[in-house]
Amino acid sequence: MTNSDKDKIAIITGSARGIGLATAQKMKANGLRPVLVDYDADALADAKEQLGDVLAIECDISQPDQIASMIDSVISGYGQIDVLVNNAGIADFGPIEDTDFTRWRAVMGTNLDGVFLCSQAATPYLKQTRGAIVNIGSISGLRASTLRVAYGTSKAGVIQLTQQQAVELGEFGIRVNCVCPGPVRTKLAMAVHTQDIIDAYHDAIPLNRYGNESEIAEAIYFLASHKASYITGQTLSVDGGFEATGVGLPALRS
Repeated sequence: MTNSDKDKIAIITGSARGIGLATAQKMKANGLRPVLVDYDADALADAKEQLGDVLAIECDISQPDQIASMIDSVISGYGQIDVLVNNAGIADFGPIEDTDFTRWRAVMGTNLDGVFLCSQAATPYLKQTRGAIVNIGSISGLRASTLRVAYGTSKAGVIQLTQQQAVELGEFGIRVNCVCPGPVRTKLAMAVHTQDIIDAYHDAIPLNRYGNESEIAEAIYFLASHKASYITGQTLSVDGGFEATGVGLPALRS
């Protein structure tokens, strides 16, 4: 660890559990000071207890006024923002005909609007530090699948938003990149994926397994760190090769 990243302030949304919490743990272990942001107060308190001396802020990132208050709290506490990880998201899957406008707007409100709003609110402070934004997309934003009309579209929007942000904010020294996880062995995924689904994913992924949260956190940390100082506007799939398979013919690989 060099002093290039030590004591940098990193806001991580959706950090009470899963990939967000793993990212906070990774950053804290490498000398950064993570700020935990989540709408789930109980899970947030548990995460703060796990990490120890960190700032934790309850916030619904679909609400602009709550975002403004969150940013104010970070500036009041630390005086700067160096990294923003837009990780918070809603995984709501269902058929197109069952996705009414309320469900559609709930997914877009967090997954896409929240990324835009948090980034916009943090930008004046990221300009001061020539900081970095890492947006969390999904393999579902790169390749279509069933039951993901709202989720996949929101994540495709995040990927495009990443490029827009990189192009416009680059002149201020702000780097913006996107990490697109493939199937990840989270508690939520394992609770809803049947054995048939698990087997199908294993067949379709060249590495023949799900990723884990810490593997996604490694990629996020790299893109947020000084080691990625000349990388911006990029989308990195952390998916075991899932995107590269296209439709895939797993039977031919045996």
